[in-house]
Amino acid sequence: MRILIYSQHVAETQLKYIKELFKAIRDENIDIAVYLPYYEELKAQVPLSDDVILFETTEDFDKYKIDFVITLGGDGTILSAVTLIKDKQIPILGINMGRLGFLASIEKKFAAYAIQKLCRGMYTIEERIMLYLETEETIFGDEKFALNDFTLHKRDTSSMITIHTYINGDFLTSYWADGLIVATPTGSTGYSLSCGGPIIFPNSGNFVITPAAPHNLNVRPIVIS
Repeated sequence: MRILIYSQHVAETQLKYIKELFKAIRDENIDIAVYLPYYEELKAQVPLSDDVILFETTEDFDKYKIDFVITLGGDGTILSAVTLIKDKQIPILGINMGRLGFLASIEKKFAAYAIQKLCRGMYTIEERIMLYLETEETIFGDEKFALNDFTLHKRDTSSMITIHTYINGDFLTSYWADGLIVATPTGSTGYSLSCGGPIIFPNSGNFVITPAAPHNLNVRPIVIS
């Protein structure tokens, strides 16, 4: 088994649990890959073996045959990891080192225990649908995948924008609003919910289109499949 450790930063309060996690991984003879920006910050504070794989890009998933991704942080860390994983369909195990842990639901004090369960096959995989963004111009670079939502938002101006919306090539409506949110079931509890959108069951396969501060009060969120 080979695991990628992904995080965005190292906090002093996390070090005890990070060391416990790496020890548990070594005890199970698991190959370790570490996301390079995280490794650069981590190496001065946590002893790492010389055979640690340094992981940089999405292409490295095929190169190093990663079986699982472990994220250390909160839900934001998982959302960030998704932009690296893209469509590789690698399972994510989220260990909550932060405050918000709806997706990263494993408490940090149980990190080592979670590794033991993982190695013994004592887990289930919950599939989540994602969004893929296609544009005529490559204005978003490689960050075209989203687990939560895509948002089309106005620039720093007092004016609203008009957004002409189509579904499968058929015209839906034109929104006059501050922006438009297209959210997955996972993202339905985030920004979309704050703008009045409904909560969608995670495995429903639906999406929700939610206008942000629309001018027309009759324009409401729409659930599509």
